[in-house]
Amino acid sequence: MAELLKGKPVADALTEKCREKAAELKEKGIVPTLAIIRCGEDPSDLSYERGAMKRCESVGVEVRNVVMPRDVEPEEFYATVKKVSDDPGIHGILMFRPLPKQLDAITARELMNPDKDVDGCTQGSMTGVYTNTKQGFAPCTAQAVIEIFDYYGIELSGKNAVLIGRSLVVGKPLAMLMLNRNATVTICHTRTKDLPEITKKAEIVVTAIGVPEKFGAEYFSEGQIAADVGISWNETKQKLTGDIFFEEAEPVVSKITPVPGGVGSVTTAVLVSHVIEAAQRLNGF
Repeated sequence: MAELLKGKPVADALTEKCREKAAELKEKGIVPTLAIIRCGEDPSDLSYERGAMKRCESVGVEVRNVVMPRDVEPEEFYATVKKVSDDPGIHGILMFRPLPKQLDAITARELMNPDKDVDGCTQGSMTGVYTNTKQGFAPCTAQAVIEIFDYYGIELSGKNAVLIGRSLVVGKPLAMLMLNRNATVTICHTRTKDLPEITKKAEIVVTAIGVPEKFGAEYFSEGQIAADVGISWNETKQKLTGDIFFEEAEPVVSKITPVPGGVGSVTTAVLVSHVIEAAQRLNGF
């Protein structure tokens, strides 16, 4: 039976560190503050927002909700993003995506100061990830995988890792974060040929494509570490499942993240840690 790499203890440990750092900032007269920019009432956005607000409240981070209608005029939206970005009392910005079709995602995200981009969507943040420098922040989900590896003592240096997924939200930035830890990373995707032959040779397999239970036992070999970033609603089973067919993979691998309760449960803790770090950087600490 594989060891479950559960997200809750990781999130709890990270949250406790955030609580201590937030208290230190408040002693200096600084209240870490997150602005959440949202258009409309998408249920998944609202769910994440509630989780983020609860986590922020638990550590002493303030939240400002910037809510606009789904049919907001582009000029109004861009002006609001610019105003939020320029506000010295706001240290971190989370902008829910995808944006409504009348808005240009690139224009919107580049109005954000990378120093306040706590979910790694601006070009400045991506530059920081790819150059391994402290500019902006990595996307929270990608960073959450690294936090899980660190918490459970999983050494990346010298390891052969296969990452399935090439999005700007998870796949590409996570590949860079792992490479920065001296892992040897192979990036695969849904069009990669002979994928099971590639994944079975890896020591670490990370899946991030959002296809429920796509990867069964034939993709894994004994002793591997499997991190499942995907989460989807499985119509057949009427429940949330990951990219990995858990019941098939779990008896084979040595360690695996569950879905739900794995990577996703760490993301809000990472978000809060980014807000606090942004407050520290912006105030010269």
